[in-house]
Amino acid sequence: MLKRAFVAPDPGRGRLRVAIRAVVGVAFAVAVVELSGLPLTASITAGLAALLALFTVADLTVRRQVITTALLPAVGFPVLALAAGLHGLPLVRDAAFLAIVFCGVYARRWGPRGNALGIFGFMMFFATQFLHAVPAQLPHLYAAVIMALAAAGLVRFGLWCIERRALPPAGPAPLAATGLARVTTRQAFQATFACGLALAVGQLVSDERWYWAVGTAWWIFVNTASRGETLVRGFRRVLGTVIGIATGMVVAIPLHGAVAPTGALVAVCVFGIFYTAAVSYTWMMFAVTVMAGLLYGLLGVLDADLLTLRLAQTGVGAVGAALAVLIVLPVTTHAATDAWIQRALRCVHACAAEAGARLAGSEAADPAPRVAELELLLGRVRLSLAPLVHPLNPLRTRKEKARRVLALLDDCAREVRGLASIAADPEASHDDRLAAACWRVEAAVEALTPSGKARDATMAGAAAPQAPASDDALAHLHGLERALAELAGPLHSSRPSPLART
Repeated sequence: MLKRAFVAPDPGRGRLRVAIRAVVGVAFAVAVVELSGLPLTASITAGLAALLALFTVADLTVRRQVITTALLPAVGFPVLALAAGLHGLPLVRDAAFLAIVFCGVYARRWGPRGNALGIFGFMMFFATQFLHAVPAQLPHLYAAVIMALAAAGLVRFGLWCIERRALPPAGPAPLAATGLARVTTRQAFQATFACGLALAVGQLVSDERWYWAVGTAWWIFVNTASRGETLVRGFRRVLGTVIGIATGMVVAIPLHGAVAPTGALVAVCVFGIFYTAAVSYTWMMFAVTVMAGLLYGLLGVLDADLLTLRLAQTGVGAVGAALAVLIVLPVTTHAATDAWIQRALRCVHACAAEAGARLAGSEAADPAPRVAELELLLGRVRLSLAPLVHPLNPLRTRKEKARRVLALLDDCAREVRGLASIAADPEASHDDRLAAACWRVEAAVEALTPSGKARDATMAGAAAPQAPASDDALAHLHGLERALAELAGPLHSSRPSPLART
């Protein structure tokens, strides 16, 4: 029991380790560049490059992560040169920026590496606008990026390679479709439209800080798959920015760019970005906004008017993203929600089957990877259901159904984790009753998926038998049965509409 308590995966503890490592990696990268004697703009570029390398590189193996990190300059350097060279040609620069947007989003179809390279390319163009970089500064910026990636890589892959002990599970594959129906293709057009609109309106608001609107529109599309998800993400981005700007007014402005306290607060913001990214987009954006204000303070241009302009440009970008997902090749919230719920349910069955086989004596069975996959799928379910459970959603019945579905899926995940933990114990007792209980779990899942509609009525009304209190494995399986049986109600009810199609 003690071994399981200290060795079992803890998402909060994992986020803590990643966040601390990010602070160390970014600080080390900036320190290396500072000691090299490069100017402040190079140090800021180094910090951004290190942060992006640590934040966006998420390949399935350490070896692939190293390769992706090494490939970042292959995308970043040409983009830096292009953006700096077009600094005095606004129309051509804007067209190039939109081309980078389209390519960066389209590249997500090639998995984690494509996503990381696309984000890095976009942010290098963005950073050039932020720093007003010109071609004469490119050697300094190139050197800063190389040193930053090397420093961040040394921390991540050498000094503190968390992934070598426990690689993060692969993210769930995008929902299957073809042509324009593919999420990446749709989003490439949507993001380009949104960023184009943000660029045009943002330049009317400010011809000097317009890029904030484009950056807002871009980041709203990251890790979303439907119009509802995108709208909720836009709302959360604006909310986080508002809170961050209010904090910047009382924290960043009074510092007047003082190096030591500003650096310390930037480190806190980096920690906040990594620690909250997986659980709260609002608080992540709060940390990003405060950090941006602190960096403007280091550049000597921070004041209340600038922060107010930052809020206005964020609103422009959010509106642009909202219009894009409503007008350009929209993907409905219900379509995405249905698909993610079905995949989560199938994963629940796979988890129970693997755990049952392990408890029955199979050495080859291992429920741990399936449990990790289920956690990621549930994250996608929560994201897709976010528009339905949002406080501003006026449809109370659907909101309650969505909340019930989330609660029951969380119950399933808790029972599966407990079952897997018991299965991992080599001294766990084996019982023939486990096979029967696992079969009932399979039947319950089939009743909730399109292939098992005929069995829905039977399972929805079935009461799971009570397990002996001493048999923890059976208790978890019966708890899983109960949760799956109760899911039939909110998933298959027809009034006012089902959350999953039948």
